[in-house]
Amino acid sequence: MEIIRLDKSHQDAVAPLIAAFRAALRSYKSIQPAPDAEAGKEEFLYYLNSGYPVFAAVEDGNMVGYIVCRIEEPALWVEQIYVRAGSRRRGIASLLFEKAEEIASSMGEDTVYNYVHPNNEGMIGFLRSKGYTVLNLIEIRKPYKGEKLTATVNVDHHSFDY
Repeated sequence: MEIIRLDKSHQDAVAPLIAAFRAALRSYKSIQPAPDAEAGKEEFLYYLNSGYPVFAAVEDGNMVGYIVCRIEEPALWVEQIYVRAGSRRRGIASLLFEKAEEIASSMGEDTVYNYVHPNNEGMIGFLRSKGYTVLNLIEIRKPYKGEKLTATVNVDHHSFDY
């Protein structure tokens, strides 16, 4: 297993993983789209053109996971981290996340910031296992036209539709 930094020559290999990540995110809201590799390729190129460091875990010549980091001095944000379903629970996400923590450390920072979907129990558990326990931000928006909200989330004394 090796962790490599990606460049434009890797777009065809990483695009299906990015597409699978996007489909997984949508599934948390009960939307079941097919992964779109072309959209994954465009998204990857956007990250590279924006200067985001992108790394992949490669095993036997195949990409099995990736991480996208966004640097907003002094903070490093993990925009995406994804491991192919058949390769999970083998430490691959930990290796990728360690790369983000190394970059943050080289910037003099003690932490990496993470956006996490509230239904993403796997990622929440992963981050907690790494010592990430501080709720930092809450994203609030109006409901989308026609959106059916079926749950409520409570944060301190506030209740939010979800």
